Amino acid sequence: MLCKDIMAVIEDSYAREYAMEWDNVGLLVGRTDKEIRRIYVALDAVDEVIIEAVNLEADMLVTHHPLIFGGMKQITNQDFIGRRVLLMARRDMAYYAMHTNYDVVRMAQLSADYLKLKEQEVLEVTCEEAGQEKGLGQIGYLEEPVSLKACCEGVKKAFSIEAVRVFGDLHRTVRKAAICPGSGKSVIRDALRKGADVLITGDIGHHEGIDAAAQGMAVIDAGHYGLEHIFVEDMRQYLTKKLAGVEVIAAPVRHPYMNI
Repeated sequence: MLCKDIMAVIEDSYAREYAMEWDNVGLLVGRTDKEIRRIYVALDAVDEVIIEAVNLEADMLVTHHPLIFGGMKQITNQDFIGRRVLLMARRDMAYYAMHTNYDVVRMAQLSADYLKLKEQEVLEVTCEEAGQEKGLGQIGYLEEPVSLKACCEGVKKAFSIEAVRVFGDLHRTVRKAAICPGSGKSVIRDALRKGADVLITGDIGHHEGIDAAAQGMAVIDAGHYGLEHIFVEDMRQYLTKKLAGVEVIAAPVRHPYMNI
């Protein structure tokens, strides 16, 4: 199957138009007429992932986070991004990124389903399609009220992570939960406005955390990778189902940092 045909399959469900204006999604490296027999799916196009894709003789790499965000004036071996781009180009590997378009269409509800939230609604609405709101994050109700500490344990179990950071009283009861995988600083106001008892997200700084807690909302920081790694297996399943004759391999879950 040609790369352009695979792109069409992806964009039929995850149109690039859903992405935020600042984002950079789509085919970032490679040829649209490249014949694709094997795809490697990962969260980030880091050195280890690209080398694994090369060793597996993958024809295409699909990641959630784009390797290239802003304009590049040079592509050389003098910086790490340039070296990665050159390696993929030298191996004639197509590289495709699907970031906030996936977040809007799929990530929000998928993550909420991991927590089994009830009465779900979009947290930050970014667009509407056929009268249905779409956007970043979801908010809903836990299956039953629990302590904040128990909620932390539930998040760790649901997303297979070892530890979380938490702002708030561990003994307080939480029922209404908002979740926004990735960096959730921008949705704090929406979560407060919609009455969340707890926001589950990543990349929360000191001041955002204590300020949210001061306004009555606990925050569980499960890490950027900790929540978003669910993209990898979800896209492996999607592409396997949609692409007959193309092998799709998921990168192993590999957190970029350690808790020691």
